[in-house]
Amino acid sequence: MKKAKYQIVAEKIRQRIIKGIYQAKQLMPDQNSIAKEFDVSRLTVKKALDMLAREGLIYKQSGLGTIVLGVIPIKAASDSPANAFDGMSKQHIGEKVESKIISFEVHFPDDDLQAKLDIAKDEPVYEIERLRILNGEPLILEHTFMPVKLVPGLNEEIMHQSIYGYLHQDLHLKFGGAYRKIRASLPDQLDLKYLNAKETDPILEFEEIVWLNNGENIEYSTSRNRYDKRSYTVLDVNNF
Repeated sequence: MKKAKYQIVAEKIRQRIIKGIYQAKQLMPDQNSIAKEFDVSRLTVKKALDMLAREGLIYKQSGLGTIVLGVIPIKAASDSPANAFDGMSKQHIGEKVESKIISFEVHFPDDDLQAKLDIAKDEPVYEIERLRILNGEPLILEHTFMPVKLVPGLNEEIMHQSIYGYLHQDLHLKFGGAYRKIRASLPDQLDLKYLNAKETDPILEFEEIVWLNNGENIEYSTSRNRYDKRSYTVLDVNNF
């Protein structure tokens, strides 16, 4: 997948921070200077800096500028942001991301799913179970429900690639927000089969309801991974 300009700029700045060219606790060059150096727009620079701020590498303070925080010492390669909206394919650009479809059905929702997606009983939903594979290793079991009316044309070809890419780039849908819950669980039969979990392995379950910027719920899902394969991070910034 080809990287966007802001991702290329973000990667170059990230490497400068890692190598100490931009030193921790120091101000970075202003956005105009960065835009001129990389021959990009200020909007591209802003998106790049926003990306790095979400990673905790920099801190943007209105009226002060952008401060380099440096590499967070507790962060690991297996960490994933708990507040991301870009999907696994975007989070692992440059790595081999594959999807194995376990089941794909369309049916009417039960009472519980009606409440979670805020839909009527006669509105059909997709039910998707996928195993996400990273660099040849099983990583995540996803169980996803989406209203058919909001995601027309979803098929197995799309599911083998990126559902979120289809939502954003083909359907031009924008997420408004999400409610997310992370909890520990014991492995079930699917975890044992697809995640190569042992019966005593703790499982991390990530449950969420995602809504669009018009307030409509577009997704209810759970994703499960072995305790030693993936962790989730939350970055809190106090601007007061």
